[in-house]
Amino acid sequence: MSVTIKDVAKAAGTSTATVSKVMNGSYSISEETIERVTRVMKELNYHPNTRARNLSHKASNTVVFATTLGKNMGFQNPHMFEMLCGLEHSLSKKGYSLVVKDIQPSETAAYVKECSDTKAADGFILHASVFTPELDEIIYKNEIAHLVLGMPDFENHFNWIDVDNKYAGEVAIKHLLSCGYCSVAFIGGMENDCISMHRLSGVLSVLNQHEVILPKGFVQYGESLTDSGYDMTKQVLSGKSKPEAIICANNYLAYGCVNAIHDLGLKIPKDIGVLTFDDYPFSQLMHPQLTVVNIDVYDLGAEAGKTIIQIIKKPHMHVQSYITYPSIIQRDSTRDGG
Repeated sequence: MSVTIKDVAKAAGTSTATVSKVMNGSYSISEETIERVTRVMKELNYHPNTRARNLSHKASNTVVFATTLGKNMGFQNPHMFEMLCGLEHSLSKKGYSLVVKDIQPSETAAYVKECSDTKAADGFILHASVFTPELDEIIYKNEIAHLVLGMPDFENHFNWIDVDNKYAGEVAIKHLLSCGYCSVAFIGGMENDCISMHRLSGVLSVLNQHEVILPKGFVQYGESLTDSGYDMTKQVLSGKSKPEAIICANNYLAYGCVNAIHDLGLKIPKDIGVLTFDDYPFSQLMHPQLTVVNIDVYDLGAEAGKTIIQIIKKPHMHVQSYITYPSIIQRDSTRDGG
């Protein structure tokens, strides 16, 4: 005789309603109860008829992650896959499957509407690479459960969560000031690179509070590539006035920066300090290992998973917030803080 939900409830010492809530990923159940019920289900080899349950609820228990992919994307944007790991972990704990969709921004609005209309997915996680005003309009008019990773740079109705990169910039400069650095340069991406510009904004806001103005040439903009980081560092260090430390907007720029400093015969951190953002992919591979403002993107993905499930269950929920605050990892590329 096959095991029933009543058998599971009896063995776990709960009601059938509680077992059902555990299977449906309810956040109103304690972790202890979830673990106990899940353990009993495994011990009794209980396998609910997921397809029938989903049909009865008109749900697919599927979340789509829509983004633009391509060859070498894992190297160009390793943080995306770290976010995916956190996202999948949160969703699978609550009985949801994750589907990754490679798509162009121009195609995303029609794809999301079709999937929503056919109940192929209960909700959508949308990467910054695919959102558009057209997508915002489709989602808003059709009340589609969704969550955008990254704050859109246009007026919108999206649900979104993001890392506070301006605050990350504040953390970076405050750490360097606490280490005794008095003059600091910043090398970043192009002026349309929102992440880089927000980080620079945080740096400048703190310096303004201390009535410090960066000399001309101490802020450089370029492509977020190693070669660009190399060239910008040489430019920063070519003048009569030289900074005591350089903040690099990302690991690729930092890799070029460190190589340029070495080629100029300078020592890190004796002659100049270097600080960058994010712990991957290069900060621990360079010599010396770099001090970083680290952002836990796995946690960002995990929080995205929890949030989209809440939005699916509460369709009128509206979320627009920064989460996952950055922290300093002190290594050998800067002096110790005071």
